[in-house]
Amino acid sequence: MIHRLPPRALLAALLAVTLVAGCGVLRRIHRVPDDLIPVFQAAATAYGILTPAQLAAQARVESKFNPKAVSNAGARGIMQFLPTTWKDFGLDGNDDGVADPLNPRDAILSAAYYESRLAELLAHLPGDRVSLVLAAYNAGPDTVRLAGGIPDIGETRAYVTKVRDWADAFSDQL
Repeated sequence: MIHRLPPRALLAALLAVTLVAGCGVLRRIHRVPDDLIPVFQAAATAYGILTPAQLAAQARVESKFNPKAVSNAGARGIMQFLPTTWKDFGLDGNDDGVADPLNPRDAILSAAYYESRLAELLAHLPGDRVSLVLAAYNAGPDTVRLAGGIPDIGETRAYVTKVRDWADAFSDQL
């Protein structure tokens, strides 16, 4: 015997199934790729400025974890390094003899290293050190120094907020 649900009950059941299925999709979207978790952890341990969750949040904001991302400005890789910054701060994080901004292991370690240098450059400024470093990563250290803190640039302020929000979302995973 087949039971037919009234249209409202059927709609409610379909909505419930969709929401439950959707939660799984959202959970996957809001997750750090499993193979990168130890990379973020090692980079954070090596340089100690940002937490693993904050580094992962940066990768999410910069490239949505896409190691092949290239911006209109020419920034490359998961951490979106400009060629000039990579030249000065790029490291060989996977010990293959090549420092490559398109290799996540190289780029993530290099970002943590670069941020340790930014923290030193900005140590004299008042304010939250992580926010200052994130602002400098986005707008450049000279811009942050000239502003005496986080510059009044909408993109940079939004960047700092987005990274902090994603870090909160990733904190249970890292």
